[in-house]
Order: sequence, then C-alpha cells, then structure tokens
Amino acid sequence: MGLLTIGAFARASRLSPKALRLYDELDLLRPARVDPDTGYRYYAPDQLEQARLVAWLRRLGMPLARIREVCALRPAEAAREIRAYWSRVEAETAVRRDLAAFLVEELLREPGKDTDMLELRYSAHSHPGRVRPANQDTAYAGARLLAVADGYGPAGAPASSAAVAALRFLDTDELPAGDVLNVLEEAVRAATEAVRDVSDGADENGTTLTALLWTGSRLALVHIGDCRAYLLRDGGLFRITHDHTMVQSLIDEGRLTPEEATAHPQRALLLKALTTGTPDLGLHEARPGDRYLLCSDGLPTVVPDARVRTLLAGARTPAEAVHGLVTEANAAGGPDNVSCVVADVVTV
Repeated sequence: MGLLTIGAFARASRLSPKALRLYDELDLLRPARVDPDTGYRYYAPDQLEQARLVAWLRRLGMPLARIREVCALRPAEAAREIRAYWSRVEAETAVRRDLAAFLVEELLREPGKDTDMLELRYSAHSHPGRVRPANQDTAYAGARLLAVADGYGPAGAPASSAAVAALRFLDTDELPAGDVLNVLEEAVRAATEAVRDVSDGADENGTTLTALLWTGSRLALVHIGDCRAYLLRDGGLFRITHDHTMVQSLIDEGRLTPEEATAHPQRALLLKALTTGTPDLGLHEARPGDRYLLCSDGLPTVVPDARVRTLLAGARTPAEAVHGLVTEANAAGGPDNVSCVVADVVTV
C-alpha cells in the first residue's frame, strides 16, 4: 500500500487535516513525505497507529507537550505515563467537584437561615526527633489558621518558617466564605516568594506546606509536598491530602504497594514543593465533633495510620493528642523532625 494523502490519512486516523498540519509543525507527527513543489503532505499507513494514539490522548485532554513525550516511549512505559496522568486528572477533578458543590450550596443557601455556630479548639507541637541535629519543621495553630511546613536543605528551617509566617495574617482577617479559596491562593503565592527570598534562589532549599483556613463552617485546604492532613469523623480516619512524592506516584501507577513504599529507598523524594509546583486546593465542610490532624512526614513514616487513629480518637483534648502523637513517633525511633497540629470542631 502506497502513501496516503493528508485527506485520506485524516479520515483513517480520525484526525482533521488542520490537526495533522499542527502536529507536523509541533514535530509530533511528521508526514512521511512533503511534495517539494506543492508542500502537500503524504503519510505512510504504518503511521496510523501513532496518529490514533495521538487522537485518543487528545480526547483524554492530555497537553500536546505531554503527548509528544508519551509517543516517544515504549508501550509499557507509555502505559504507565498514561495511568499516572489520569490519576492526576482524577485528583484535580475531585477538587473541582468539591468546589462546584460548595458554590451550589452557597447559591442555594437561604439568607438568614439559622445555623450552629462552630469554632476550632486547637493545639500544635513540634519536636526535632531523636536523630536530626535541628528542627526544620514549623507548626502553627490559631483560631482560623492551621499549618505545618517541613523545610529541607541548608536553609530548610528559615524556609518553613517563612512560608508559615506569610500565611499568619489569615488568622486575624475576616474573609467572606465565598472568597476564601482565592484569598488562600494569593497568600500561598506570597509564601512562595518569601521562601525564595530566604533561600536565595538555591534549588536545594525549600519547604512543603499543608494548611487549613477556617471560615466558620468550612475549612479551605492548601497542600503541596508530603506533609499530611487527616480527618477523624465518626471514629473513622480519612486522609484528605495526596502526597507529592516519587513513591506515591509509583503507588498511583500500581507499581508499588503502600506497604512496599514504607521501605522504599526514595520514599523521601519529593515531586513538588512550595517553590517547584502548583499546590492542591480544596474545601471541606466541617461538622461538630470533627477532629483534624496536620502533620509533617516524620509522623506517618514511623506511625501507621491505624495507630494514629487510635491516638487521635483516645485523646481528650487537642493538646493531649499532639503530644501523644509526637511521643509515639519518637518512641518508634524518631528518625525525622515531627510536627503535629490538631483542631476540634465544636459548637459554641
């Protein structure tokens, strides 16, 4: 079978001629031959498989730059990349779904409708652990802001401290509930710049950040890195953040089990931090009796979630909870700095 005209190839691949011309320009799908006089493009039949793959990936919404990378891989590697991409799409879709539900509820809320007055009771505790010479974590708990940051590199401690300090104005300002995500996003941009300032632009310095901002009935979440946020509700413990780490990406792709991840040599390797990626944002409806935990990775590295749930559920107060969790991490060897923030949602 000879070469196909661009029109025939478009019909066979279900790509439009316009798309084929664009993919040629982007070096994504080059024609087998271009007529030197007319500039007309011709394609070989064996290019149909790649063309159909491009069409399918575009239907998934994958960016063209990412498609180029996937098409250059062997089939097994390409499959892993597609699986990882879709895992991220699902996570981002879940965040947008929560935001849509929040907006619908806000628009349908009856003006003046009586609701329970809620507030937070909170405590924070940070410890260097039993191995590290210094504490690069920063933990903060206030009436409206809860935050944990885990710095890394020679300037890790100033980086985590700068990130949390840049958010502390949120603990006093009154913010309309509908604006909370926009305000939090702007505050995180300021925190990113503050970290860059104290790090002098050095790539080896940085920090993770996980924070919750209280609106009076909801908690707005910002998260990047491997600190975690958990919710204890009705006796069940739920992790409400997703680690941005190499091992978590391997778990998402099905290449590693959670149990194997605990002993993986690259379990501390970050894929995103405050100055190197886009944070996750989300909204969580609060209920009386909820207990929230924010912690640096020094806790889950050595204390299983089942034990975390037991300690959280058994503590009478947030102060008792944070000290119990930190003590447990140190009793398990304390190989890293460990910081915990616990907040209870209570009816006033």
